[in-house]
Amino acid sequence: MNKKLTAALSGGAVLVVALSGCSSNKGTDPKLIAWAKTVCDAVPAQDAKIKAANEAIAQTASDTTSSPATIQKTDSQAFQDMSDGYKALATAIGSAGAPPGIDDGAKRQQDVVKNLNSLAASYADLKKKVDGLNTKSQAKFASGLHDVASQMADLETQNKSGTAALQALEQGEVKNAIAEQASCKKVSVTTSASASASTTTS
Repeated sequence: MNKKLTAALSGGAVLVVALSGCSSNKGTDPKLIAWAKTVCDAVPAQDAKIKAANEAIAQTASDTTSSPATIQKTDSQAFQDMSDGYKALATAIGSAGAPPGIDDGAKRQQDVVKNLNSLAASYADLKKKVDGLNTKSQAKFASGLHDVASQMADLETQNKSGTAALQALEQGEVKNAIAEQASCKKVSVTTSASASASTTTS
């Protein structure tokens, strides 16, 4: 079951890296460059938090000797970190405002904020469910954990929706502005490397 959690959580890292872009910023509005910096500067810390949550769950999933209490504690913290990470990203993008000079920029920005806040709420809900699991009974714990896993399909759908919203925001001049930001470039490189390593060891 924890492997399902790991797979679903890894989608979060993909969502974050959707903010990175590779393009030319020649002629991009300086105001848009400043907007992109505000957004991208918030990404690395949250990206690191999301990756750490993935790694913690992956480690617990690979350890067949993990007790119910250990699994509960690890998954609970991971869900909390994911919730906090998405909430912080939503706040950063919301506070940045609509990208200057972009048609439908406000709508695109609001769609991203809505999706990220929805993900944050979903992970917070999963944390509550994990915290409520019965760790005294192996059978009851396994059953409860299975119920938690069944909800991951919905989160995968939300992750895809969030990624789509970010990609819609990152179009044209916005993509050019984001491509100039070292913080988003850094996230792109490290996440790609982590994804390659994960694929190799799967």
